[in-house]
Formats: sequence, structure tokens, C-alpha cells
Amino acid sequence: MDLSGKVAIVTGSGRGLGLAYAEALAAAGASVVVNDVDQAVVDEAVAGIKGRVIGVAAAVGDTESAERLVGAAVEAFGRLDVLVTNAGILRDRVLWKMTDDDFDAVVRVHLRGTFTCARAAAIRMREQADGGRLILIGSPAGQRGNFGQTNYAAAKAGIAAMARTWALELARNEITVNAVVPIAATEMTKTIPAFGPVIEEAERTGTPYPAWLRHDEGLGTVEDVTGLITFLASDASKGITGQAIGVGGDKLALWSHPAEKAVAYTEGGWSADAIEAAWDFEQETYGIPAPRR
Repeated sequence: MDLSGKVAIVTGSGRGLGLAYAEALAAAGASVVVNDVDQAVVDEAVAGIKGRVIGVAAAVGDTESAERLVGAAVEAFGRLDVLVTNAGILRDRVLWKMTDDDFDAVVRVHLRGTFTCARAAAIRMREQADGGRLILIGSPAGQRGNFGQTNYAAAKAGIAAMARTWALELARNEITVNAVVPIAATEMTKTIPAFGPVIEEAERTGTPYPAWLRHDEGLGTVEDVTGLITFLASDASKGITGQAIGVGGDKLALWSHPAEKAVAYTEGGWSADAIEAAWDFEQETYGIPAPRR
């Protein structure tokens, strides 16, 4: 996939998945703006990526940081074609132990950070009048919910909703907007008892992940996710927008949108007693399924 001539910003790209996204985009020929809150991490990432790369140390969330990132891309490379909103933090706690600060901090970086960066990018892309790509990073937690992640799941669900909304709003400008739902070996997935020992053993010995992990669970390396990012950044994806797309290990998946699953009618409307008498809906499952091993 050739991204020569394109300019991309990847937020939260100093390490982990974000760094892998930035490396893949640069390897495909794009000029890349790397971002992290820590200047030393930014400098190390920029030094390690081959290609046309600059770094911006900024805490994603506020408008000023978003505008700095877009401004840096335009100043260094003349334009902006792709935004990948990857920046994020975790403050995991069950509902009754989660503080206001725990909730606000995660929502600020994930949800508000996606909004402010996407808005700044969309303004620039609309001015350029030749399309663009907004790639918003979601999570299985946002699609299904996850124990102890009220803040994170809510933010990621909101990101998927914003992708659908912005796909409508930016269609006339030929700016596509999609949510990516990655599953990869990260510091977070290492904490899952079924995955942690396997991931650590693979990192220690260099052996490939077993088929049950890559195929059945759809979990692989961070590099396994990058092909989708590169594809969505390219001209080949111009007809794809408003979607939530999962990727990990050997698995590529298109997530469904929320939709009515079952409907019933009664003349004159529904009283509580009528609902009790008529209720026979098969309820939806919820929560990320437990590993099958």
C-alpha cells in the first residue's frame, strides 16, 4: 500500500499500538507526526522511525493541543490527510470505587481528545478540499462493556458513535471516518490471566503465538493491527466510512451497528402490566466473552 505524499498524525504514538501505527504509516511512505505527553518518549520514537517524521509532545484532550498537532503537520509537511486518534489512559475501578477524577481523566483523553483532534483535522481537511481519513481507535470494551471499565467503555462507545455521526457530516467532503477495534498484546492484555503467560513466553522466547490465541481469540502482536490502519489511510478505502472494524491476530471483523433486534406492538401503548405479560424477548449478551481456553 503506497501512502507517498500523504501526511498523518497519530496521537499517543510514543509506544505500544500507537508507535506501531506510526511506523507502519511511515513505512508505507506517509509523513508522520508522532505524539506523546512525554518529550523524551516522543524523541525516542522519532529517532527510531525511518522516514519523514516529526514529534509533538502534548497532552491530548484540549483544543490547544489538537490545534498544535494539526499546525505542526501543516508547517512541516504542507498538509494533513490522515488522523489516527490513539491516545489514551486507563483508570480501572468498579463503579462504587471509581472517583470523579478517575472518570473525568479517562473521558478527557479518549473521548474529548478524539473530538478535539478530529475537529481540528476536519477543519483543515475541508479547507484543503480533497478528502481525508479520520481513523478513530475504539475497543471491544466500548462495543460490549467490560468489568471495572465504566470510564473507558463509555469513552470508547462514544468514539464509535462519533464515527457514525462524523461519517454523515463529512461525506460531502470525501472525508471518511471509521472506528478501529484492535485486539493486540499490550500491557493491558498481559493482565488477563489466560493471555498474560502466553504473551510473556512469546516475548521471552520469540516463539509465535499459538493458533488458539491468534485465530480463536483474534489476538496477536501490535504489528498485526497495522495493516488495517494503513489500508484505511489509503485511497483504496475511499468507499468505506461510518464503520467499526475489528482486527487482531488472524481475525478481521466488521462490527454491527446498534439496531432493533425484536419489536412488539399493542394498540394504545404499553402499560407496565402489559409489558410484563408480553415480555418474551431474547436478551442480548453483554461483556467481553471470557477466553475459550
